[in-house]
Amino acid sequence: MYDMRQLIRTLCDEGSVLELREQFAVGIITALCRIEGVPMGIIANNPSHLAGAIDSPGADKAARFIQLCDAFDLPVLSLMDCPGMMVGPEVEQTALVRHCARLFNMGSNLEVPMFGLVIRKAYGLGVQAMCGGSSLFPAAIVSWPTGEFAGMNIDGAMKLAFRREMEAISDAEERRQFYQKMVNSGYEAAKAV
Repeated sequence: MYDMRQLIRTLCDEGSVLELREQFAVGIITALCRIEGVPMGIIANNPSHLAGAIDSPGADKAARFIQLCDAFDLPVLSLMDCPGMMVGPEVEQTALVRHCARLFNMGSNLEVPMFGLVIRKAYGLGVQAMCGGSSLFPAAIVSWPTGEFAGMNIDGAMKLAFRREMEAISDAEERRQFYQKMVNSGYEAAKAV
């Protein structure tokens, strides 16, 4: 596992990073910084918390920060390592859809430039939320060679896509091998490079 904060400090001018609300919504990192002397805001998924997935507090934190950057004409750099948005009954009780909708709305109304950098995972609606509501919105979006692009978690996608085929295989070991072959091909297809 890597440290997203260290990555941010590496990308930014030395001593220029000011993280905001570090103890709130720890799944999203928000910071003001300078890169090559240019002031800007950074939002980033924190892979050390929920593997970088967006939860309700994180969606609120990112939306408010984007609004702050827009108000002060600061471009936004989004560092993405996002397996998507959290799911499940517990998360639904926190009104995640409403909170993420706010993040989509703030991103789609952003008037300052937004730039996206995919570090690792770029899955589904979570990564779209991180880059302004659409992967077509940012002024530029690039990926490190470690980037993976998919509509959802690759393991889960293979279970859904090949469920019937796996159910038809009676031997457990053969079924596991078939599943692993499909997962491996899914990861291969998702690679940025």
